[in-house]
Amino acid sequence: MAHIDLETKILNKNDEGAVANRALLDEKGVYMVNVLASPGSGKTSTIVATINALRDKYNIAVIEGDIASSVDAEKIKAQGIAAVQINTGGACHLESAMIKRAIDVLDLERLDLIIVENVGNLVCPTDFDLGENAKVMILSVPEGDDKPLKYPGVFQVSEAVILNKVDTMPVFNFNQEAFEESVNQLNPQAPIFPLSATTGEGLEAWTSWLAERIRKA
Repeated sequence: MAHIDLETKILNKNDEGAVANRALLDEKGVYMVNVLASPGSGKTSTIVATINALRDKYNIAVIEGDIASSVDAEKIKAQGIAAVQINTGGACHLESAMIKRAIDVLDLERLDLIIVENVGNLVCPTDFDLGENAKVMILSVPEGDDKPLKYPGVFQVSEAVILNKVDTMPVFNFNQEAFEESVNQLNPQAPIFPLSATTGEGLEAWTSWLAERIRKA
């Protein structure tokens, strides 16, 4: 009796779609970053702060992934930025086919950057290539410095790691040195950007890194 590895089949199909997405975006000269994080980490506020820092240089759009609702997409649209909402209907991650449908409604000829806000989860989205140029992981100080030990996969696949809400550091028992050491052991190539999306502290280092990636794409 033949054995079918369903997970492998799903991932292979997703990877085929990711290759097509990447080829299309490369052709149009659009850089896409896939933002991974837990709920409450400050994904949307970080994206809004990033938009405000870069919007004078680049044309930006956002793809919002949520299990339900369009709350975050409305926040992005309120900034005057094109946003496409994807509701997964219970799925804990976005897939390349969903991204294809989203980019089909965007004017790629006018865009430089697409930011994908993936579903809030540190496990499921890790294995799914969307056709992005880079995965970026956001962790907030209140979540604790032990997350790289508990969820190593997401840190290993990320091209950069943002440590958000550093303005709350005095309130929480967060060991930044231990956190950065754990990340460096898992992924020594990934820069770590401590910042506060609400106060703007540390934001310039992150947005300069992203801008440089966009220019080189």
